[in-house]
Amino acid sequence: MDQIIADIDSQSVLWTEVGTVDDIPVLGSRVVRTATGNIALFRTASDEVFALEDRCPHRNGPLSQGIVHGRRVTCPLHNWVIELATGEAVAPDEGNAGHIPVRLVGRTITIALGLARPARGGCKGACHV
Repeated sequence: MDQIIADIDSQSVLWTEVGTVDDIPVLGSRVVRTATGNIALFRTASDEVFALEDRCPHRNGPLSQGIVHGRRVTCPLHNWVIELATGEAVAPDEGNAGHIPVRLVGRTITIALGLARPARGGCKGACHV
């Protein structure tokens, strides 16, 4: 079964192949380098795959080095928790890590770089950490 993590018309989108599900450890991540920055691919315990910019909206910590739990990742620097499906920081924190749509065709991972939602927000001097 194919997994599409996006509400988009897959026919009109350029999907870029970036590897297979088996390239990513369960509850782990891999980094894809692009001209516009690194993208972290995350794999959940149920083999869902998500893609976020590889930087926390708080202080740009490398999310790929964080801990995946459920459908979230915790930043290794200051423990911000980020929703993998959207890139949104979990309250009380605010911001978005930047989300890239993912499509699985069998076990092959493709991403839609042209539909990436850019990172926003984060710490503006009033963070709890």
